[in-house]
Amino acid sequence: METVKTSRTRLAYLDWLRGIAAVIMLQGHAFHAFTRTDLREGGPYILSQFVGGMPPAIFLFLTGVTLAFLMDSGERKGLSRATRVVTAARRSGYLFAIAYLFRFQLWLFGGPSATVNDLLKVDILNAMGLGILLMSIMAVFRTTQRVRYCAFVGLAIAAASPLVSGMDWTGVPTLVRMYFAPDHNFFSFFPWAAFLAFGMSAGSLLRVLKRDYLDRTMQWSALLGIGLILGAYYASNLPYSIYTQSDFWLNSPAQIFIKLGVILVGLPFAFVWTEYGASHGWSWSWVRQLGTTSLLVYWVHIELVYGRWLYPLKENLDVGETVLAAVVITAAMLLLAAAKTYRDRWAPALVAYLRPTPAPARVSGD
Repeated sequence: METVKTSRTRLAYLDWLRGIAAVIMLQGHAFHAFTRTDLREGGPYILSQFVGGMPPAIFLFLTGVTLAFLMDSGERKGLSRATRVVTAARRSGYLFAIAYLFRFQLWLFGGPSATVNDLLKVDILNAMGLGILLMSIMAVFRTTQRVRYCAFVGLAIAAASPLVSGMDWTGVPTLVRMYFAPDHNFFSFFPWAAFLAFGMSAGSLLRVLKRDYLDRTMQWSALLGIGLILGAYYASNLPYSIYTQSDFWLNSPAQIFIKLGVILVGLPFAFVWTEYGASHGWSWSWVRQLGTTSLLVYWVHIELVYGRWLYPLKENLDVGETVLAAVVITAAMLLLAAAKTYRDRWAPALVAYLRPTPAPARVSGD
């Protein structure tokens, strides 16, 4: 079947992990938009938002993986270093265009409360665009070198984030500050680009590995992830720090490594699930379906959840009602994702079905 052939050109476990991130994102935004304010100190809301902090890190990490695949593909084709850098940088231009088109659409439908400043907000797509633009220089190296160099860059970004946050940004243009200085309201280069760099390191490693070593690599990924989680958690609770100013939830390297550890544990889980579990055999998976169309899901659900379409529900639901709203929104996004994926199959069939059947030609002598 054509769909099976298309699926096999992708790595199912990466799509599945991206789909899990999409599901977590959908519930997190639903709780953030619809839960009553008097319920926001309770456990369900806090847990929802705590878990909801993982999707941006996962999306950036997986973007780094696919960027590393792109660079490796150019290297295998024999493209020059300059061409490989330009090819990678073009991906950032696409994301920047999508990011500002997305902001314009939100501003256009935002009504009287929307301001011009809303067009300049640095969101996750902007962070991806800037990160890819600056990291495209890594295409000059060989894939084996990028495994080490990108991991080092990720470590450097994580380590520098508290220092960048403590800098005096007075007099720096607001847009530049939003793109680089850590801020709870924006997805700045520091510290979020660290996940992009770590993803590039992991993607490069996946490209140089032989298939026979992939199972063992996933085992090491899980062990490394658990070690990072425990080690970073321990370090974050030490009574002293090498940084004079560090906010765990904003710029702390410990938080970055905890999230990276969760990703490194989630990656082998996704691999085992898709290779040997319920998704074995490349059967259709609703989680993977969301993962393959995550950009569309992100775009549409943001307008649906935070736009005017569901305004009567805003901050007006109890926990049970919010859970139901999250389920309905997830189901709607799944239908949208499936329609986009399979439109090449059902659209021509529908057109052919609706097209009038031509009358049979008359034969001479009838």
